[in-house]
Amino acid sequence: MASSSSSSFASDSQYCPRWKYDVFLSFRGVDSRRTFTGHLYEGLKNRGIFTFQDDKRLENGDSIPEELLKAIEESQVALVIFSKNYATSRWCLNELVKIMECKEENGQIVIPVFYDVYPSEVRKQTKSFAEAFAKHEKKYNNDIEGIQKVKGWRTALSHAADLKGCNIHDRIESECIRELVDDVSSKLCKTSSSYLQDIVGIDTHLEEVKSLLEMKTDDVRILGIWGMGGVGKTTIARVVFDTLSPQFQGASFLADVKETNTNEMHSLQNILLSELLREEKKYVNSKEEGKRLMAHRLRFMKVLVVLDDINHHDHWEYLAGDLSWFGSGSRIIATTRNKQIIGKNNVVHEVTTLLKHDAIQLFNHYAFKGEAPDEHIKELALEVVSHAKGLPLALRLWGIWLHNQDTIMWRESVDMIKRESSPDIVRNLKISFEGLQDKEKTIFLDIACFFRGMSKNETIEILESYDLGARIKLHGLIEKSLVFISKYDTIQMHDEIQKMGRYVVEMQKDSGKPSRLWNIEDFEDVMVNNTRTTTVEVISFTCSKELCFSEDVIKNMPRLRILCIRNGNIFYWTPSSSPSRLNSYDGSIEYLSNNLCWFVWHNYPWKLLPENFSPRSLVCLNLQGSSLHHLWTETKVPFYLRYFLFCLVLDL
Repeated sequence: MASSSSSSFASDSQYCPRWKYDVFLSFRGVDSRRTFTGHLYEGLKNRGIFTFQDDKRLENGDSIPEELLKAIEESQVALVIFSKNYATSRWCLNELVKIMECKEENGQIVIPVFYDVYPSEVRKQTKSFAEAFAKHEKKYNNDIEGIQKVKGWRTALSHAADLKGCNIHDRIESECIRELVDDVSSKLCKTSSSYLQDIVGIDTHLEEVKSLLEMKTDDVRILGIWGMGGVGKTTIARVVFDTLSPQFQGASFLADVKETNTNEMHSLQNILLSELLREEKKYVNSKEEGKRLMAHRLRFMKVLVVLDDINHHDHWEYLAGDLSWFGSGSRIIATTRNKQIIGKNNVVHEVTTLLKHDAIQLFNHYAFKGEAPDEHIKELALEVVSHAKGLPLALRLWGIWLHNQDTIMWRESVDMIKRESSPDIVRNLKISFEGLQDKEKTIFLDIACFFRGMSKNETIEILESYDLGARIKLHGLIEKSLVFISKYDTIQMHDEIQKMGRYVVEMQKDSGKPSRLWNIEDFEDVMVNNTRTTTVEVISFTCSKELCFSEDVIKNMPRLRILCIRNGNIFYWTPSSSPSRLNSYDGSIEYLSNNLCWFVWHNYPWKLLPENFSPRSLVCLNLQGSSLHHLWTETKVPFYLRYFLFCLVLDL
């Protein structure tokens, strides 16, 4: 989820500048500055509505300063406060003419407010308005240009008074102000900001999020926006916040909540209270004190709170601990990679990766910026899009990287993207990994290195061979957006998530502590060079060629829990002497780790298992096509298999 153009490869995007101000206040200062207009201005400001109010109005001349005219043009809504003396000010009347011009030319919203006057007095210029115009006409009696100006004032007044507005006469001013603020808020909300047009798929997300929020209900609701890292959760939350915040008395967007230590939660509570109460001060010194104050100060306020990127239950407890903290109609939105944090009783909007068409739009926005690429680069661009698998973070970073590159660099860069992990992407996705518990990390890395694409049931059998709680932990990885179950009931993860997991293991290897070997090259490197292997936990690969094998190396793998060599054919046996070719070997291998839980070795080349091999946690033994004659040369204490797959082809 990020900015994009609107065509497949390049398009001319129209740019419409955003309004600088939400509201322009037009009023006769001496009539209402210290009363109604002053209170209205504070009401708008407290709702987060950016309002222009000229505090230096002289109102005793015909001309209006250029900066004032510019402010009118740059305001989305104009509130015109008609009071008894409004028409006596040529300044106010000229201001009104400009406002009505902006309504016609720029689509400005104009809301008339009738303060101690009736709409008919303004429309027909009667009573105090008639008196004011009599003076204007007398002043311009012999001035043709002046008479035309007076006619323009009359026309503007008549047209403005015909608009739907608010009549304050004989009403409680505070109620009128609240209604006006609500009315302005709703109009601002319905007017889409131009930047939303450049965000891929945002309309669909907005529609679903608004539906889940049920804005017309007065209860307090929590919504979670959930998905893997880099998929666009924050972008969606920001757009929702910008779009809906005018409808609330207070609004706060707390970014990157995960970056705050739970012991420093009171700092976020202070920010939240300051933004919602619109008072810049330090409220609390501890998170417990913060809970009490939030529950006390916010319970009658209708607020919108976004907690961006939460990853700990304390974030809920201390920032939105109880729905009773907030006033009726409040909405709490949280973005997270961990669905478990949101809670089963709250609604969730899942953010998935982009469809191909949207992915192309997003990538092209950054890679081409409106320029049309040649056909060869178009083909390369489609390769990048296909490799990104719809992940907005990857599409944006790769698009920026490839922008303005020549064809040769494109080809080399695309090959590199396919071959290597992007540091920025890994850094973002690794946040999810770092938040896992140790046993969850073990299972995640095993899936990333070995089990992606395997059936769910088979994978769980393997995982449970060394962790009986693996089924629950696998569910946790799914809830944390790291793994998913495909429609074919296989274990899957996004390509970039897998790259991140393998990157973690590669870093372990580079530090001299390899934990997993999943390709033949790394296996042979370990066997030939006798590198440090005491940390190796899993070896798993499919073999289609001759291999080197060192018994001296395997002796240094006491932590090995999974050994899986599939479709092996011919091996090289390399003890201390020179390698010699073999199809079977008389005797047995001297050592295998007793921590083995899952042991698969197709075409196992020895006739026996090691005499001291006592794997009490073994779950699977699969030695199909092997040269095995007996398990051991003598009677052994039996080991018990929770799941027994024992396939032997005996060479008798």
